[in-house]
Amino acid sequence: MRRSGGFAIVRRATNPRSPPVPAQILDGRQIAQQMREKLRAARGQLGPQPIRLVSIEIGQNPAAAVYVRNQQRAAAEVGIEMEVRNLPLAATEADLLAAIRELNGRPEVAGVLVQRPLPPGIDPRVVQSAIDPHKDVEGMHPANMGAILYREPTLPPCTAAAAQHLALSTGMDLRGAETVVVGHSEIVGKPIAVLLLHRLSTVTVCHVGTRRLVDHTRRADILVVAVGKAGLVHGDMIKPGACVIDVGINQGPDGRIVGDVDFASAADVAGWITPVPGGVGPVTVAMLMRNTLRAAGATV
Repeated sequence: MRRSGGFAIVRRATNPRSPPVPAQILDGRQIAQQMREKLRAARGQLGPQPIRLVSIEIGQNPAAAVYVRNQQRAAAEVGIEMEVRNLPLAATEADLLAAIRELNGRPEVAGVLVQRPLPPGIDPRVVQSAIDPHKDVEGMHPANMGAILYREPTLPPCTAAAAQHLALSTGMDLRGAETVVVGHSEIVGKPIAVLLLHRLSTVTVCHVGTRRLVDHTRRADILVVAVGKAGLVHGDMIKPGACVIDVGINQGPDGRIVGDVDFASAADVAGWITPVPGGVGPVTVAMLMRNTLRAAGATV
C-alpha cells in the first residue's frame, strides 16, 4: 500500500487468465464537434443579433493563452463573437470588478468569464460573485451553483456539465448506477456529484479524508476523477467495464500532459475512458459555448 495526495492506494495483481478488452475511448474532440454543429443551428435561430462573449485576463499567462485560443476557435465556429480583454498585470481587484460591472451593463454581451489563475490579492469568489448570474457562462456564480441543489440550472458549471455529458454519451443507464467522484472541489467534484444525483445515480464523493480510496473506486460503475494528481488512479483500482471520466490535467515527468488516471492500465479494465488531452477539455469548451447561447436566449 502507498499513499498519493492523501489517498491510500492498494495494488492488486491482475488475472493473467482474463485477457484485457481495451476500453472504448470517449473522444472529446469528436463529441465536442457534434455539439458545435447543434449549437451553430441554435445560433442561427437567434437571427442577426450580435452575441458576444467577453474573456477577461489579467496579464498574459502562456497556459491560459492555450485555453483562450481554443475558446476563440469554438466561438467562431458556433457564430459567437468572442472579445478578449487583457488588463495589466498590476491591475487590482477593484480594477477587475469595475471591468465586470461595465460588461454587466452592456446588452450585447451575453457572457462574461474571467481567466484563471488570478494574481495574489484578488479573491476569485468575490470576482465570480460580481458577474451578473445571467451572464455567468462558467456557471460559477453562487446563484447558479446553488440552483444545482434544486435542478440542473440553465448555466451549469462547464466542466461538471461536460463530465455528465460524457457519461451520458456511453448510453449507460445512470439511474441507480454506482458513481464515485474522486475530488470535492467547488468547480467539478461537488457539482458533478449533484448533477448525477439528479439522474438518480447513487453517488459517493471521495476526498483527502477518505479511507482506502480503492474500496470505493472498485465498485464504481461511473468513476469521475478530478484531483490534480497524475496517476492517482490505476487500472487495478477500477471495476471492469466501468466508465472512467478523467478530469485531471497534469504535466508528466517527460513534459507531456497527463490525467489523474493512469491511462494505459485503466484502458485495459474500463469499458469507456476519456483520454487526456482530448477528453473532458474539448467538451468543457463546447459547454461554455452552449451556456453563452443559453444566456443569449437560445433553447439548446
